[in-house]
Amino acid sequence: MRFSPRQWVKKLLPVLEIPDPDPVRRLGRIEIMERDIVLPIKAAVIAMLIYSFLVSPWFGIVSNTLDVAVEAVQYFFWMYVVVNVAVAILLLFMERLPFALTQWAVFTISLVDGLFLSALVLVSGGYDSFLYWLFVGLIVRNAISTPPAMSQLVLNFAVSLCYVLAGVLDVFVSQNVGEPFDTDTRRAVDLGFTGNPAEPFLLRLFVLWLTTLSCYAVQVLLEKQRQALDEAREFSMREGQLRAAGRLAAEIAHQIKNPLAIINNAAFSIQRALKEGKADPVKQIQIIQEEVERSDRILTQLMGYAQLSEGRVERLSVTEELDRAIEQVFPPAAHYAVKIHRDYASHFPPLLMQRRHLSEVLVNLLQNAREATSAQGNVGVSAVCHGDHSIELTISDDGPGISPEKLEQVFEAYYTSKEKGTGLGLAIVKNNVELYGGSVRTESELGKGARFIVVFPEKSLMKPAK
Repeated sequence: MRFSPRQWVKKLLPVLEIPDPDPVRRLGRIEIMERDIVLPIKAAVIAMLIYSFLVSPWFGIVSNTLDVAVEAVQYFFWMYVVVNVAVAILLLFMERLPFALTQWAVFTISLVDGLFLSALVLVSGGYDSFLYWLFVGLIVRNAISTPPAMSQLVLNFAVSLCYVLAGVLDVFVSQNVGEPFDTDTRRAVDLGFTGNPAEPFLLRLFVLWLTTLSCYAVQVLLEKQRQALDEAREFSMREGQLRAAGRLAAEIAHQIKNPLAIINNAAFSIQRALKEGKADPVKQIQIIQEEVERSDRILTQLMGYAQLSEGRVERLSVTEELDRAIEQVFPPAAHYAVKIHRDYASHFPPLLMQRRHLSEVLVNLLQNAREATSAQGNVGVSAVCHGDHSIELTISDDGPGISPEKLEQVFEAYYTSKEKGTGLGLAIVKNNVELYGGSVRTESELGKGARFIVVFPEKSLMKPAK
C-alpha cells in the first residue's frame, strides 16, 4: 500500500510533536539559561559596547559611508539596553510574577537580541561578519529557553531572517550611499569583529536552518526518551501495586483461614456433642467467640493499613492527641505498673491531619512500648518543635531492645516477632506518617530499649497567625 505525501505528513507530525513542559520545568530552564548564563554574558557585552561607543572613534571620525548606519545602531543600542534592564528585573523576580508574563518576556527579548545582532552584523561586515556564528548560539539558546514547538520554530526562523535582513541592509546602504563599506571604514568601528570567512551566504543560511531543525529534533528525542522512562516507572509502580495487592489478598486469606478452620472444627464438635449428648458445648462456643474476635481484629488492622486517605482533615493539638493516646493505651483503671514520662515543648503549631491517622500512629507505638516493658518499666513520650516548624515525636521504652539486623525490617508489612502479632502495626505507622510527607525511624540496642522517632514536616502543619 502506497501512501501519498499528505498521508506521510499526517503520520510524521504526531512523531515530531512534543508536549509543552510543565511550568515548573520551564521556569527551571529559563532560570538556568536566561538568568544564570545569558544575563551575565549580556551585561559584560553591553559594558564592552558602551565602552566602544564612548571611547572608540565611532562618531565624527568614521567615513560618511558608515555614518548613517552607525548612528542608527547607536539609537537602537540604547533602546536595547533599556529593554534588557527591564527584562533583567523581571527575570530576577520571576518567581513572584505570572508565568505567562515571564514566557512572553523571554520570547520578546530573544527576538530583540536577534534584531540587535543583525544591527551589529550590518556595521561589522554584513554577510561576511564574524558575528554570524553568534546567530548559531542564539538559536541554541532559544531552543532551551523556549521549548514549545511552534514558538521555538517561529523564533529561530525569525532569527535566521534577522541575519538575512542585516545583509539586505548592507547592500541597500551601500547602493544608496554610492560606495560599499570598505575594510578601512569597518576597522574604524574598532569592535574587532571583522573577519574573512569564505562560506557563501546560502551555505550560512542553510547552517542556521539546519541548527534550528537539529535543536528541535534533539528536543523531540529527549522528550520521547523522558516519556519512555516515565512510562517504565509507571509500569514498574503498577506492577509493584499489583504485587502488593496480591500479597495483601494472600495475607488476608492466610490470616482468616486459620480462625475459620478452628471455628469449623468447633461447630462440628458442637454438632456431634448435641447429637450424642455427651459434652457441654460451652467450651466450644467460647473457642468460636475467641476466633471471631481474632478475625475481627485482623480485618480491622488490615483495613487500617489499606485505607489511608478516607476521612476529614482536622487541626489537631499535638499535646492533646498524645495525652489521649496515652490514656487509651494506659487507662488509669488498668493500673499498669509502667511509668509514663512526658516531655513536651511549651508550644506547637496545630497538625493538619486526620485524627484517625495520628491516633493509629501514637497508639501503635505506645502499645509496642507497653508490651516491650512487660507492663512494667518506663515509657518516655517527648515532643519538640524545631526551627523549621517540623514536629518531632519520640516514644521510647527500656525494654529488651531490637537487634541491629532487625531494625530495617520492623516497618515491613507482616513482619513480627510477637507470637500473636499480625506484623501490621508498624507498617500502619510508616504508611500513615509518610502520607503527610513525614518520616519515622527507630534507634535501639539490645538490652537498652528502643526509641521510635516520628517527624512531621512543615507542609503538614498550619502555622499560627502572627
